[in-house]
Amino acid sequence: MQYCQRSFDAERARILREAGVHPLLAQLFAARGISTAAQLDCRLPALLPPASLKGADAAATLLADAIAAQQRICVVADYDCDGATACAVAIRGLRMLGAQHLDYLVPNRIEDGYGLTARLAERVKAMGADVLLTVDNGIASVDGVARARALGLRVIVTDHHLPGEQLPDADALVNPNQPGCDFPSKHLAGVGVMFYVLMALRSLLRNRGAFHAGQQPRLDTLLPLVALGTVADVVPLDANNRLLATQGLARIRAGQMPAGMAALFGVSRRDPAHAHASDMGFALAPRLNAAGRLTDMGCGIECLLTDDPQRAEELATLLDAINVKRRELEADMKQVAIGNVLQRVARNARIPAAITVSDAGFHEGVVGIVAARIKEQFHRPTFVFAPAAAESGSGLLKGSGRSIAGFHLRDALDLLAKRHPHVLQKFGGHAMAAGCTIASEHLETFTQALQAIAQEWLDEAALRGQAWVDGPLPAEYRTIEAAELLQMQVWGQGFAPPLFMDTLDVLEQRIVAGKHTALKLLHHGQVVDAIWFGRTERLPTRATLAYRLETDSWLGRKRLRFLIEGMAEPTGAAQHASAR
Repeated sequence: MQYCQRSFDAERARILREAGVHPLLAQLFAARGISTAAQLDCRLPALLPPASLKGADAAATLLADAIAAQQRICVVADYDCDGATACAVAIRGLRMLGAQHLDYLVPNRIEDGYGLTARLAERVKAMGADVLLTVDNGIASVDGVARARALGLRVIVTDHHLPGEQLPDADALVNPNQPGCDFPSKHLAGVGVMFYVLMALRSLLRNRGAFHAGQQPRLDTLLPLVALGTVADVVPLDANNRLLATQGLARIRAGQMPAGMAALFGVSRRDPAHAHASDMGFALAPRLNAAGRLTDMGCGIECLLTDDPQRAEELATLLDAINVKRRELEADMKQVAIGNVLQRVARNARIPAAITVSDAGFHEGVVGIVAARIKEQFHRPTFVFAPAAAESGSGLLKGSGRSIAGFHLRDALDLLAKRHPHVLQKFGGHAMAAGCTIASEHLETFTQALQAIAQEWLDEAALRGQAWVDGPLPAEYRTIEAAELLQMQVWGQGFAPPLFMDTLDVLEQRIVAGKHTALKLLHHGQVVDAIWFGRTERLPTRATLAYRLETDSWLGRKRLRFLIEGMAEPTGAAQHASAR
């Protein structure tokens, strides 16, 4: 791994300091492209208006008419955390705005596959719906939308995934990434798109005189769910997404959240009063996602919809148990997958430019997580395949991929499909994550084709990998107060959390729990506790370490420690380059 130090514009940092931004934050924000305090404005009035979100007005009109006619609306959700929160936002928001007849349907990952299919459209019709509303899916559901409309359903698609060559012929299509959409923030999560549709709907209903003066519903109560889905889906945190996440976190810290979210904090042993974005990404989201991976996301959505604390606790406990099972499956599959990769590396004396792993014992609901773990360990675009459980004996494989910088995974699959038209039965996704279905006899062709594309697109520097650091931590900011200040900010994709790098004396090191290394380091003459999770190899007595500031509690006392993320080559200092 090559470490590169972010540069920052000193003048920008000065402007931010003079605007009242903490000096450490001013430097970190300037290094991430922030030049004015206005870009840090996370008050609700700074939220981008829905007017330029193509299709939002048409969707609002259809929903307003359906509410007025007391028609039945069925929400078809995706089975991940973004989809679950988008469904909960849709149901809760539409109820607030006067809808009385609401249902939802979430596909089963194994039995139904992804998105709105023709069979799902038929199920929605059989439920008695008049309007079908997709959340976090639908942009690729050309056949499903066509079937739904043939059945007489009005169809509203809300999605954020990249569109294919053909768009579904929906009555209304809301997606910031569709052709002709001028909405400035292209990175809304699915839950964010649905929240914007609700804002457009409320505006329309207000204009129609649906609310008494000053009595319109408070949609901001939905922001904790919007924040959870936004963080969980790892969308780039541009200014608008940071605003949504910040506002949601503020309400969570104030205890203003659905009962199910509070219960998920409880089973995760996290304190919502001191919630961070990482709590949503690494504690709440995995428990919701586990349901969609192994069972049915219906229990996750019900957890987010219930207002009964006791029922919420029951569902959160169930989700926690499912997540334990998911972790066990993941550990077993990861061990097999890494062994598979290492065998190939030993045979070929090199790591391939792209990695493909398949095993008859893999569970298709967990292949995406395992692909992410393999990608992290070997720094290669990775696909992991499992037998398609719903088509047992068909020879079909379901694959999920994760990528690295410089390798757009969906574009790679598109190119692979053009070069080998018979290989991919279906595919879709983003730059960094994608999925596909292939026949088992085409696995080797897929593997060779993906590796060929990776060799064309990725040079040695890209395959070696880069990590951006913020340079040394000044001694005056080695404090609990500074750590808590950093933790209170919203960091994530496209707005990376601070990663410092210093050359430090390693005073003590010991293995804890058989798989982690606890350290005592000397930082500017002060001994600091540190932890390196997942590492057991011994460190040199002096090392250049990349680390994050964090606080933890020990015997009831809060303390500061360094969370080690990596170590530079023995030659020492991190390389310097301009952050882009």
